[in-house]
Order: sequence, then C-alpha cells, then structure tokens
Amino acid sequence: MSSLSLAVRDSNTMLRRNLLHARRYPSLTLNLLLTPIMLLLLFVYIFGDTMSAGIGGGGRSAYIAYIIPGLLLMTVGSTVIGTAVSVSMDMSEGIIARFRTMAIHRPSVLVGHVAGSVLQSILSVVLVGAVGLAIGFRSTDATALEWLAAFGLLALFTLALTWIAVGMGLVSPNAEAASNNAMPLILLPLLSSAFVPVDSMPGWFQPIAEYQPFTPAIETLRGLLLGTEIGHNGWLAVVWCLALSVLGYFWSTSTFNRDGK
Repeated sequence: MSSLSLAVRDSNTMLRRNLLHARRYPSLTLNLLLTPIMLLLLFVYIFGDTMSAGIGGGGRSAYIAYIIPGLLLMTVGSTVIGTAVSVSMDMSEGIIARFRTMAIHRPSVLVGHVAGSVLQSILSVVLVGAVGLAIGFRSTDATALEWLAAFGLLALFTLALTWIAVGMGLVSPNAEAASNNAMPLILLPLLSSAFVPVDSMPGWFQPIAEYQPFTPAIETLRGLLLGTEIGHNGWLAVVWCLALSVLGYFWSTSTFNRDGK
C-alpha cells in the first residue's frame, strides 16, 4: 500500500474508534450540548421580551432570530471541549504510548480526533438549530447559496476550534485540566455580539467583544441567515478561521511529536 493509502486507512480507523467512544459514553457530549440549549430557552422565554428592546424591539420572535447564530457557534465551542478532554485522557491513560509502538501512520491519531469532533459538532449544531426552529426561528430571506455559505462557515469554524482544542488536550496533564483550559471556547461567545449588539455595551468593553474570533463569525452567520449587513466581518471571520486552524494544527502536531520522543 502507498503511504497515502496507509494514512487514509489508519485515519479512518482512528475516526471509527473516536465515534465508538462517543456512542458508548455520550454523557460528556450531552452535558456540553445542554449549555447552549438551556441558554437558548432561558434567553428566549425569560429574557426575550426585555432583551429584544436592545435590538430595536420586535419581541421574542425578533430576539430568537438574533441569538440563534451566536448560539450555533457557542454549540461548536461547547462540543469541542469534549475533544480536549478526550485527547487528554488518551495521553494520560497510556493508549497513545501503545499506538506509538504499532506500525500506524502517527498523525492519524490526531486526525481521527479532529474528524470525529467535527462530525459531532455539526450534529450538535443541527440539533440546536432544530430546537431553534421548534420555538420559532425562521430564515425566510436566505437563499440556497447563503445557506451553503453559512454551513461552510460553521464547518470551517468547527475545524479551527477543534485543532485548538486538540492542542489544549495535549498540553493538559489530566481531563479536569483539559476541561478548564478549554473553557474560553465557551466563555468567549458570552463576551461577543451573540446576545446583544456590540455598540450597546460599555465603551471600555466594546474592544473585548469586537476583537475576538466569535463576533465576526456571528455577524457573518447572522447576515447570511437574516439578510443583515455583513460588511468586513465576512473576510475577518475567514481569516480568523484559517489562522486558528494553522495555529492549532502546528501546535498540536509539534506537541504530539515532541511528547513522543
């Protein structure tokens, strides 16, 4: 077999292994998935009428449309925390050391984690989106091309955060530390434009909300689904995704290879 065939075969094996683990131990994914769903229900049914005043009124229906893009990206951040925990458990429990003694394509170990996490994140996004549709979210103005672009942005953002989460898992000594290290991936959406516009925040806080990866991605997704102005947020979101993907990839692979020496 060629080296490419071996890499594909071993990566596919590692992907099946990680999906099997997720199926046998779904509690971690479900616990992380409940956070954006609970926030969605809380902000819509408890704070919806009040919070909608900050976006120009319109009641709950307008606020549902406003927060869904942010909660979809928060779902991605929540789900990849499980990836950091899973990677850290593999490193601390010795299975990675066992893999290193076998004749397998070494990067396939990380590729399996990344591919499995991306699939789980996309499924989680679909589930949260379904809950949003059930409680009233509608995107009647989005064209098929805009829906495709929105899905592509979600997939690219998921890939970027997954590689960062893998790096966090590799440098964490245990699962608890990995979970703590990855918490910014779910906290950053709370400090973005996910729930209120940036210009409604205090002046000293606006740079924190604006100059981070979640805000341009949220505004781009919001523009694609709701027809609002995207402006410079589109290319900023893509640049953030590409930069985080490259950073996470080189951080993860260098750490993984260094630990194996």
